[in-house]
Amino acid sequence: MKYQIAVVKGDGIGPEIVSEAMLVLEKIGEKFGHEFSFQEVLAGGCSIDANGIPLTEETIEVCKAADSVLLGAVGGPKWDNVPSEKRPEKALLGLRAALGLFANIRPAMMYKALAEACPIKPEIIGDGFDIVVCRELTGDVYFGEHGRRESDKGWGVVGYDDMNYSVYEIERIARRAFEMARVRSKKVTSVDKANVLETSRVWRETVTRIAAEYPDVELNHMYVDNAAMQLVRNPGQFDVIVTGNLFGDILSDEASMITGSIGMLPSASLNESGRGMYEPIHGSAPDIAGKGIANPIATILSCAMMLRYSFGLSAEADAIEASVEKALNDGYRTADLAAKGEKALSTHEMGEIIRGNL
Repeated sequence: MKYQIAVVKGDGIGPEIVSEAMLVLEKIGEKFGHEFSFQEVLAGGCSIDANGIPLTEETIEVCKAADSVLLGAVGGPKWDNVPSEKRPEKALLGLRAALGLFANIRPAMMYKALAEACPIKPEIIGDGFDIVVCRELTGDVYFGEHGRRESDKGWGVVGYDDMNYSVYEIERIARRAFEMARVRSKKVTSVDKANVLETSRVWRETVTRIAAEYPDVELNHMYVDNAAMQLVRNPGQFDVIVTGNLFGDILSDEASMITGSIGMLPSASLNESGRGMYEPIHGSAPDIAGKGIANPIATILSCAMMLRYSFGLSAEADAIEASVEKALNDGYRTADLAAKGEKALSTHEMGEIIRGNL
């Protein structure tokens, strides 16, 4: 099979980590008989430098025509003083909108080889955890009406942001979560704030109704404040967490940090057809850009997600994940994971180890 992938290397360490991931995909192609064709385009700060704007129509069209998008990272202090409407991060929002990406999928898995990096006590972690946060991307308070007005009580300026969700948006993300749970541990935790918010009451009613279509999957509801607590109290209780844009933004970051290794964690943003944009959850890390010491694993694992979710290539995805786990089990570490005095591999060396395992 032949797959066309739009590549947005972006800023900071983006070009270094994406280059290693592309080499992994090429190795997968050799091993399994696929052809991956890459077309590189600009977005983020590098696009501002080249084109004056963070996202061009050319980049959008290339990404829309591709079978999938691989993204590194955007932004950095170099562009902190540009007008807000032209900040590098606007490229991400623009791509999400143009591609119709509504489901952000973030796995948070504790590798046994990295258990010592987990900030939670070993007796709580037990055998580890394997969580996926399924976050809705197109609705919620981020996309409601925003503004300021004068207080009618004489208290000065009032800022307001409208939180809202349609039944359609909730149904769409709920089905995605239940489908994922079906091939995992068959458990969905829906997170809301239904004791306070009308938006959350509509969310809970809708998710409960959709759950009836998946009688083989267990559903439980949890308030967001309790969910935040439970993630550090007993993360092993979760399988798939489905939630809205705001709560998902917060909880997915929390879930990633309890693994103790943010440089390890991939993500996928999917549309209704299954096409998506795949990227590591970490930022552009401009302080280490160009030094060849960034951890490429999150980007490589994002490629595994691409193979699984957009291309239906589960065996190929499994092969990448197993190769990464073997590298860790064999004691290989990049600088962000290495203990004091322990040898740290370069970005390229870690990529080479993983490709060798393949």
